Amino acid sequence: MLNNIKGYIFDYGGTLDTGGMHWGKALWHAYERQQVPVTEEMFREGYVHAERTLGKNRIIMPDFTFRRTLDTKLRIEMEYIAEHQTGFAVDEWHGKVLDDIYAMTCHYTTESRKVLQQLKEQGERMVLVSNFYGNVATVLEEMGFAGMFDSIVESAVVGIRKPDPRIFTLGVEALGLKANECVVVGDSYDKDIEPAKKAGCQTIWIKGEGWTDDEPDGAHADAIIETLDEIIK
Repeated sequence: MLNNIKGYIFDYGGTLDTGGMHWGKALWHAYERQQVPVTEEMFREGYVHAERTLGKNRIIMPDFTFRRTLDTKLRIEMEYIAEHQTGFAVDEWHGKVLDDIYAMTCHYTTESRKVLQQLKEQGERMVLVSNFYGNVATVLEEMGFAGMFDSIVESAVVGIRKPDPRIFTLGVEALGLKANECVVVGDSYDKDIEPAKKAGCQTIWIKGEGWTDDEPDGAHADAIIETLDEIIK
């Protein structure tokens, strides 16, 4: 049960851009739609490799759009697959998957933008708290979210990553409110909901398709939704 909400803290990846679906699953479904000749197990290896590579190395620059970020991520991912799977042609599949997943992202961000715009028109205060590569401001402008958030707390900038609860405390401070007056909206139960609860916030879990079949019990979520517009309904 949510009570006395005065400010919203939104996650970005998986929440505003995939409708609650884990990014790994979103990418895998793009591979499936394009009939890329790779097993899900091999894809997962490539996905994890790309995530770790981008996390450890300053490859994504502040001016990278989301499309360019996806382009870079996919190339690292597919080059890994090519190294471990004979005959896999990166150039044959890279562009097809990129166009597919970017179109999907644009669809979901359009829907999310409508929700955030309505909240803003209602006078709600909103902050973004995201694990990102240092280019989230560029991405927000590209996707039409520019000016919607009162502040942005980005892991690459503040030096704290989810699931560290301190990153949500920074979001609370940016809103200038008490923690229990803020509600965190996120798709990741372990990276958004649990640490936000530890930080003293209320929580809304947007429950979509996860990275694994292990489903959390949802005990730390004050509300569970399937689509972002349920916040307003």
